[in-house]
Amino acid sequence: MLHQESHQTLQACRVTTTAELEQILALQKKYLRGVRNAVEEKEQGFLTVAHSLETLQRMHEQEPSVIVKAGDELAGFALVMTRKCREWIPELLPFFDYLDQLSYNGKPIADCNYYAIGQVCVAEEWRGKGVFDLLYQHHQDCFSQRFDFVITEIATRNTRSMRAHQRVGFRELAIHRDYLDEWAVVLLKFKGLRV
Repeated sequence: MLHQESHQTLQACRVTTTAELEQILALQKKYLRGVRNAVEEKEQGFLTVAHSLETLQRMHEQEPSVIVKAGDELAGFALVMTRKCREWIPELLPFFDYLDQLSYNGKPIADCNYYAIGQVCVAEEWRGKGVFDLLYQHHQDCFSQRFDFVITEIATRNTRSMRAHQRVGFRELAIHRDYLDEWAVVLLKFKGLRV
């Protein structure tokens, strides 16, 4: 019964205020790589990049990110990064450069109309209550008419995130390694598009 009541209070929406961006930063800070021990990171997942408020504001001006709220509390977020954002976050430039080398269904990714998930996070107290699914359902609702697909990369050792993305329909496109980790590039094709 508690699960149903909690689920009913959740609402997916797009970011509209600076206060919501600040909530994203506060939640991000709790789950950055290195904040928790290696066992917790493996079991619960982790985030790799720390954003600044200025960077989030610039991203928001391009495309407001998707959040799930329970009243005024932020339960989770999934950051939207258009290709214009690639220069603003130096840590992610290699990811976008790598995407430019890949193809999907015989078409170069660089020639496709896509956006990237800059980061996805669900607050620990809201895990297992449908927040992750709500985030990606809202992405589908908001972006499927304008984009062919959404793409992201996940550290392969972040098994919780890998499983969650597979569950909502992401498919592995490629695996690569950089100085930080081994990464899986995963893609969610929006329904009804012919890419």
